[in-house]
Amino acid sequence: MPVAPAVPSLPPDAEHAGEALARSPRHGEWVDVPLPEGGKLVTWVVYPEVPSKAGVVIVIHEIFGLTDWVRAVTDSLAAQGFIALAPDLLSGMGPGGGGTASLGENVGPTIRTLTPATVAARLDAVRAYALALPAASGKLGAVGFCWGGSAVWNYAVAQPKLDAGVVFYGTSPADVSAYARIGAPVLGLYGSDDARVNATIPAAEAEMKKAGKRYTPRLFQGAGHGFLRQQSGRDGANRKASEQAWPAMLELFQQRLK
Repeated sequence: MPVAPAVPSLPPDAEHAGEALARSPRHGEWVDVPLPEGGKLVTWVVYPEVPSKAGVVIVIHEIFGLTDWVRAVTDSLAAQGFIALAPDLLSGMGPGGGGTASLGENVGPTIRTLTPATVAARLDAVRAYALALPAASGKLGAVGFCWGGSAVWNYAVAQPKLDAGVVFYGTSPADVSAYARIGAPVLGLYGSDDARVNATIPAAEAEMKKAGKRYTPRLFQGAGHGFLRQQSGRDGANRKASEQAWPAMLELFQQRLK
């Protein structure tokens, strides 16, 4: 009887992220990415243990800012052979010029003040830094979650040289003219029980098709919003969704970034 292929190791859920980071054998470090307007973008970088140059993935955090869970996702991407970077997009916006850690309960309200143009400029700074790394292959994709998923869409619009975008349960652009500016293939991964986000899928599907662009939305039955972060939720549906969504993301990145 044939043996089913193993599911690539999933990132931990939010509850176990700190433990996973402590156990990781990979090299992760904090770097300061310079911003064009001055200041720095504090960024967590994890390197894979591979003999050759590697594709790069920018990990765009949720509305909760740069958390241990996002850092653990970044580490899990490095485990699959990618150089992974997670910028704190709230860098410099907290008390004393701090970022997520300094904002406390004000993380959500502060992140909502970021415009797509500001986010794109910050991601471009990370992109330039990452592609200049000696170990980088020259190919770069982006993945984001919730707020960060929407940011992936917006970055695909703003940066035509993006090689691939993966949206975990993020809303699609409301401006239908934006889709024609997208160059990268976009993979959308959604829980079926997430009506607010999923209501934006049909327009994206229609406009991407009209523009001759590649958009692949996948809905996972019974899963809710944030299923990768909350894998124990929804009576097993979130875990099942994660076990299908994570390999789908890896497949696209392996196709486009290697």
